[in-house]
Amino acid sequence: MAESRYWLFKSEPNAYSFSDLQNETDATAEWDGVRNFQARNYMRDDMKVGDSVLFYHSNAKPLAVVGTARVVTEAYSDATAWDPNDIHYDPKSSPGETVWVVVDVKAEKEFSRPVTMEEIKANPKLQEMLLIRRGMRLSIQPVTKEQFDEIVSLGQ
Repeated sequence: MAESRYWLFKSEPNAYSFSDLQNETDATAEWDGVRNFQARNYMRDDMKVGDSVLFYHSNAKPLAVVGTARVVTEAYSDATAWDPNDIHYDPKSSPGETVWVVVDVKAEKEFSRPVTMEEIKANPKLQEMLLIRRGMRLSIQPVTKEQFDEIVSLGQ
C-alpha cells in the first residue's frame, strides 16, 4: 500500500468555504476548477485515496487553515471544463480530450480556531512550507506529515 501523502488546498471562502464542504451531501465534493498545470499534475499523478488535506481560506481575513479533509477518489475528468456555461470552461477540453481533473474530498474536522498565516510564518517548524514562499500561488501544494501534524495541533 502506498504511503499517505499530505496536501494543502486553497479556496476563497466567498467562492467555496470549509462550511460549504461540510454542508455537501456526505460532506463530500468534487474539487473542480483547478486550472494550473502543476496543481493538476499533483492531483492526477500524486494524490491517492486516503491522503490528508489542510483546508486553507485564501483571500480572507484572516488567511488561515480552518480544517482538514481527506481525498476519497482518484483523479478523474473535470466536466466543468466542457461546460460553456461554467466559469471553469476550457474550450481546449472535451469529454474525449480532458486536460483537467478533479478529486473528491470529504470534510473531516473543523478546527476549533483558525491557524493563521501569521502563526504559520512565525512557527520554526513550518518555515519550509511552500505556502509561505514569496510568489507561491498554487492552489494545491504538498506538505510534509510533520507540517500537517503541527498545523492540526495548533488548530485544536
